Amino acid sequence: MAIFSVELERLRNRRSIKWARWEPDVLPMFVAEMDVETVPAVAERLQQLIAEGDFGYPELPVYQEAFASFADWMWDWKLDPARDIRLAGDVMSGMRELTLATTEPGDAVVVNPPIYPPFRAVVRGSGRRLVEVPMTAAGRLDLDALAEAFAAERPSAYLLCSPHNPNGTVHTRAELETVAALAAQYNVTVISDEIHAPLAGAAHVPFTSVPGAERSVVVTSAAKSWNLAGLKAAVLVAGSEAHDVLDGLPGHVAESASHVAIEAHSAALDGGRDWLRQASDEIAQNKLHLRSELERLLPQVPYEPSEGTYLAWLDCSDLGLEHAGRHFHTVGRVRFNFGTDFDSAAGQFVRMNVATSPELITEGVRRMAASLGHS
Repeated sequence: MAIFSVELERLRNRRSIKWARWEPDVLPMFVAEMDVETVPAVAERLQQLIAEGDFGYPELPVYQEAFASFADWMWDWKLDPARDIRLAGDVMSGMRELTLATTEPGDAVVVNPPIYPPFRAVVRGSGRRLVEVPMTAAGRLDLDALAEAFAAERPSAYLLCSPHNPNGTVHTRAELETVAALAAQYNVTVISDEIHAPLAGAAHVPFTSVPGAERSVVVTSAAKSWNLAGLKAAVLVAGSEAHDVLDGLPGHVAESASHVAIEAHSAALDGGRDWLRQASDEIAQNKLHLRSELERLLPQVPYEPSEGTYLAWLDCSDLGLEHAGRHFHTVGRVRFNFGTDFDSAAGQFVRMNVATSPELITEGVRRMAASLGHS
């Protein structure tokens, strides 16, 4: 049975952001929630916790061990659960704590727009100076511009998004090796958000596995790939020369991870691997379906499926709209993330979530076209 086959009527009973935020007639295709039933291994573990009344504080290193096992299985990434991995409440709080730990007030921190909006919040909320090095027009890291920024701005940290959100780019090993060399040359700590990595499979390269990335830290979680965002937990993975960074974090960082979330995420990593493969395959087919529907109904919106994430970054510039996302919401009654959330210059872009049924993708594109008077 297809994973992305939950009926719309059932989805509309949900009370999370995706299904509760907007008007009932709006089709939500924005926030990174997947339209799926609970992963069976996770449901089984949660039911066991309920049966045992096991809702206390976390103690055992189950998440660290589960992630190390998964990383070895997926990427041949060898980790010591006790030495290399620490807990955090979620990825963005982990990013913030690592930024605070590796920089000083006023230091420069680099990001690559268009970028997941909380990256900017992490930098500014930490009292650091934001330095933006845009992705190229092809959606890849601009390594020359990154080198120039490192040399001119002397940043203390670089917040890397890998795979990149919103455009879904999976950085190549060669690109990451160049980033690692630049970071070592200019003494920049790379803090890599890899929350979307499991769905990218073997195409993804964990940053701390790259030669030269010894002073880096990866922040990741099972939350996105197994649809567990409401169960908050994450792991911080140190490069071979960054253990002191993790050791120096305040105790509340690890203590903010929930026992129930830790158990659920660990169940996904250990028992949800076949589910992940199927979900990845269906997402790849959904991306092809989206391209086909756009070519059929809105050929002015070009789209080439990305390797990573279940998000599509759509350029609507040729539609002649003042603000694409706002138009589709108010006129088309379909809600995407606004491009301006990711880059102030991206008013003609929207981010569309394709972790849903092919039927809802068809309906989403139909609403886009209908809002423009296209049949």
